[in-house]
Amino acid sequence: MSEHMQAGAAAVAVLRQAGINRVFGLLGGSMLELYDAIAAAPDITYIGARHECAAGHMADAWARVSGKPGIVLGAQSGPGVSNLVTAVAEAYLAYSPMVVIAGAITRAHLGRDTFQEINQQALFAPIAKRSIMVPTPERLPEMLGEALRVANAGRRGPVVLHVPRDVFVAEIAVGPIANLGANVTAGGPSGGQIDAILAMLREARRPVIVAGGGIKWSRGSAELAVLAEALEIPVVAATGHADVLATDHPLHAGQAGPRGNAVASALTRDADLLIALGTRLGFNSTFHSHDYVTDSGRIVQIDIEAAAIGRYFPVALGIVADARQTASALAEAVGRAGLDGTAWSSWSDGFRAAHARHRRERDAEGRINTTPLSPLRVLAEIRENLPDNAIITLDTGAMCLQAADRLRHGCAPSLITPLDFGLVGFGYAAALGAQAAAADRPVVAVMGDGGFGMTMIELASAVQHDLPVIAVVLDNGAWGAEKAYQRDFFGGRFLGADLVNPPFGEVAALFGATGYAVDAPGDTGQALAQALAERRPAVIHVKVDCDAIQSLRKDLFKPVA
Repeated sequence: MSEHMQAGAAAVAVLRQAGINRVFGLLGGSMLELYDAIAAAPDITYIGARHECAAGHMADAWARVSGKPGIVLGAQSGPGVSNLVTAVAEAYLAYSPMVVIAGAITRAHLGRDTFQEINQQALFAPIAKRSIMVPTPERLPEMLGEALRVANAGRRGPVVLHVPRDVFVAEIAVGPIANLGANVTAGGPSGGQIDAILAMLREARRPVIVAGGGIKWSRGSAELAVLAEALEIPVVAATGHADVLATDHPLHAGQAGPRGNAVASALTRDADLLIALGTRLGFNSTFHSHDYVTDSGRIVQIDIEAAAIGRYFPVALGIVADARQTASALAEAVGRAGLDGTAWSSWSDGFRAAHARHRRERDAEGRINTTPLSPLRVLAEIRENLPDNAIITLDTGAMCLQAADRLRHGCAPSLITPLDFGLVGFGYAAALGAQAAAADRPVVAVMGDGGFGMTMIELASAVQHDLPVIAVVLDNGAWGAEKAYQRDFFGGRFLGADLVNPPFGEVAALFGATGYAVDAPGDTGQALAQALAERRPAVIHVKVDCDAIQSLRKDLFKPVA
């Protein structure tokens, strides 16, 4: 049965039907009718940001934690919408389901060089799953429903729905919308495909599982653990997905690749059978190099996107299937077949010994007592004080490169990073979105001083909306990654690398948050423990050694005399 209402209210009805209870944005005149309808909806909370890009990152992280499409309101046509380009590009390369409801100019003014008129649909087309213009008010509910479905279907991603100003005003008839936000994915593997994996396992002597975002999105960590334990096979995490298993799980090696650790990288390089479960084996994890991926062993790759299978490395078997369902089906088949880890026990024992040494090395980092503070000591103190249910967000950059494989995760999803877009300035806004999705979990953003400086205005959003996120800012007074390159490859000729920062803890206090200043060993952990207990927005400003920077991409540069 249809009901008549203003189109702005109809959009809210669609969101409600899809189970959306949070939306993010920045107020603008292009969709005040939609804002008015949200204000009248007691079951939908609006969280306002101080910049549209930050609102987009909040929605992105909210989606990753909640599993539902994140909604961001680009409420002002032209500049308000264009400010979302970076957030949409981030979500596109992270395969994060986000729906942007983007205000557009009135239909009667299109093509007349109207105030704030740009070709928004074309602007977002290359960086979104779809960029769609709503042609009439009657189509708004249907097309919003389609945007929600597409964003969360198969390999997820952002959809931008452009809504002309006059569309929100019209009275329309609205009926139920089918399949709103339904997660349409591939099913499980066939029996023949499972049998083929079992046959390869029987021949293997050095098997490893590499698990990625597909496990997290399908909420398959429990099934992954059952599979690994049944086979006594070590698990390596794809970059940005170190939370596929609890860090303390005895078979979890951590991340491999350039942002990982040597033990995990040796596993993926030396394996004779690599089971890639819900991962593309993409650049961020492998540099597309056999330095990190076996060149003589066989690869079984499982992904919900057919185009990802064998794209970067040749595979012995490719399966288009859901990661969780595959892990479950394979674990059941292993049990029926009586297959265990006897054939590769020496490989597993070698991993355990190497991993134990690696953990002792990480523990030793927590005893570094030098000043200025070593970032490794600071990260160890964070690791030791994180609750099992904590959510961690990271930026990109020198400090977060060192943090990527050094923190502790008790469950998934609990690690949110920029992934392949490599975005600096993502972590704090993302933490606010994650906190909005998981009010009962502590959220900690680990950032460098450069990235936090880009987004610290969102402290106002944290305080206004009572989001008790803790930002730990590792301040080395520089754009550290670039400064390392200038040091190592350009003769130490620095330009633009050094930063002059305010006392971030005092800035936090001015916003109404809690601020801490740290410059001695032991103080970071103490401040974090106190901030966790207080459950208020907080910033822990940690001064770290400015020389503790490193060049990641040594393949990019040749030394300049």
